Amino acid sequence: MFKAGRRSTLILISVFLFYTCIEPYRPQLGEYKSLLVVDGLITDSNSSYTVKLSKSFQDQNSEPEMVTNAALFITDINGNMNYLKNTGNGIYKTDSLSFKGVVGNTYVLHINVDGADYLSDPCLMMDVPEIDSTYFEKDNELVNNGTQSLDGIRIYIDSKAGDKNQFLRWSFDETWKFKVPLPKKYNFNIADSAITTVTDVKEYCWKSRKSSDILINSTYSQSLPIRKQPIFFIATDQSDRLLIQYSILIKQYSISKSEYDFWNSLKQINESGGDIFAKIPYTQVSNIKNVNDPNERIQGYFQVSSVKQRRKNITFSEIKGLNLPLFHYSCERIAKAPSDYDWRFPPTWAQIYSMFCVSSDYYFVEPEYTSDWKLAKMVFAKPECANCELTGTSKKPDFWVDLN
Repeated sequence: MFKAGRRSTLILISVFLFYTCIEPYRPQLGEYKSLLVVDGLITDSNSSYTVKLSKSFQDQNSEPEMVTNAALFITDINGNMNYLKNTGNGIYKTDSLSFKGVVGNTYVLHINVDGADYLSDPCLMMDVPEIDSTYFEKDNELVNNGTQSLDGIRIYIDSKAGDKNQFLRWSFDETWKFKVPLPKKYNFNIADSAITTVTDVKEYCWKSRKSSDILINSTYSQSLPIRKQPIFFIATDQSDRLLIQYSILIKQYSISKSEYDFWNSLKQINESGGDIFAKIPYTQVSNIKNVNDPNERIQGYFQVSSVKQRRKNITFSEIKGLNLPLFHYSCERIAKAPSDYDWRFPPTWAQIYSMFCVSSDYYFVEPEYTSDWKLAKMVFAKPECANCELTGTSKKPDFWVDLN
């Protein structure tokens, strides 16, 4: 799907800028006119397909305006018509029970918004080869303009051979299980200073992310299998992805030459780092046009592709033997007792609790006791270090199986 992000959109809308190497360039932007942005993909998978409509924004501090008043339908070469349901916030979806993409069929997207009719080029759904295998290897990657090297793993795939002159694209969905370092396991009652256990400790959760990388390749004029296609690099000390268990679902699409050119040009702009002097920006060629005004510029692409997918699970036990640096949470464990304060006017336990949990943004997570089970200290932590639901979800994904 069209996932270039705000930075890419900002680059795209500055297509008319140019500069001189003699005088310092100070672009004079005239009245800004937002463009229709179409982000749509249909496949042959058993699912509902989504088309997202928005308007481009002028700068990175702006919020995109979602198009919520459009009517959309898809036609095929046999004259079948399938309407998309407006689900709000610029999202339009097909009915998974009545519409499924078929390899060999040709599809056209129709959009009506504000009285204007938009039409995509006819898009043929081509078959895509199977993914043979997914695997990872220890690797490193240069960042910050080559001044810093990060150690980690790189995930690859091998794929069966497809047709000659076939163009491929990949996307992926990440999911990983994580554990907060200082889970809140106890409650404190400020009225009577009673300490009780928490019945539903938010210690383990899952995070998910959809890829925004542009991953494309071409078999050129040969019908050869894809070998060691890089998909994603994970720096092991930069996130908590690999501390327990990680899962990546890789999707392989077959795309047309024109769509390949679209993604390739967008990738080149992204790799320029957003600097208009590194590479002169130019208009991305969309496959969507205004029926009555062919000069209107449209952003985005209506994508039609068969899809094959394969999941790879990676456990911490597979990572720990690679001698890689590991991620550490920046969580401070604060343990306090009345004796830590002015001995002449020591606070009560309730007052200590109030200092951290009422007046400041902390959680009481657990008590510390003496050998004879008297309260010795109260332990506090920042919320994100104590409750995993603040950064993830405690609902286990349907596909998830614990392997450790």
